[in-house]
Amino acid sequence: MISTLDHLIIAVDDLDKAEEDYTKIFGIQPVWKGEHKELGTTNSLFNFQNTYFELLSASGDGLGAMLVQHALQESGEGLIGMVLGTDDIEQTTQTLKDKSFLINEPGEGVGTNFKNDEIRKWKNLFLPPELTRGIFSFIIQHTHGILPKPNFERPSIINKLDHLVINTNDADGFIDIYRDVFGIRLALDKHIEHWDKRMLFFRLNKTTIEVVEKKDDSESADSLWGLAWEVKNIEDTYKRLKDAGVDVTDIKDGIKKNTKVITIKSHHHGVPTLLIQHLSS
Repeated sequence: MISTLDHLIIAVDDLDKAEEDYTKIFGIQPVWKGEHKELGTTNSLFNFQNTYFELLSASGDGLGAMLVQHALQESGEGLIGMVLGTDDIEQTTQTLKDKSFLINEPGEGVGTNFKNDEIRKWKNLFLPPELTRGIFSFIIQHTHGILPKPNFERPSIINKLDHLVINTNDADGFIDIYRDVFGIRLALDKHIEHWDKRMLFFRLNKTTIEVVEKKDDSESADSLWGLAWEVKNIEDTYKRLKDAGVDVTDIKDGIKKNTKVITIKSHHHGVPTLLIQHLSS
């Protein structure tokens, strides 16, 4: 039913500043800058090999502007949304209805690119609280227009999303939704001894949704935490970032065998950000 982690949404106060900062982090230019008039928002999109990244700011009146403003007031800039992709939103809607979820019919969305007046269109399916569990998320099918892909040949740039980290207090409940309802493959379910935590790894479109469980007695809930991006050459990436004035940690061995990592310490607008290179064994 769900085929992709379509994109991630980051709430920002100043879109131009956030775009400038993430251009330094990613090493690529945004492929789209536009608006959703009916939602009261403007956005800037960075496209990668397996997903895209949306900086979103309030610019008018509408539900989108209210979402961004609420997020900024409650917790400041940061990761606020996860969008799941499907190839057939009508069938997805029917499947959820057949599973007895209260689902409205898909709505239509449209975005306009400031640079050339290009139009993109899509259909959105918003989900009930028992499926979102505290995360702003919805299902999308793109119906018109495409996002161009940057040139990923330079080894110092970010080329794809390695994994998204989600915190939960109910791993079994998370599995019930993401595997059994959404149909996303659960690749690994294990207890990490040195952290004393249970971790789940869901795989789709060459990325991972990494879920970390910390049990408590509150109602089942999930929250977005941070992002890890893949690079081809972490030494080249480290030098590029330092030259651009981005504060980063030194290169070190990753927790996963045959990986090298650095952590972004500035310019990320509230999104915990790790860069990772997978080394050949």
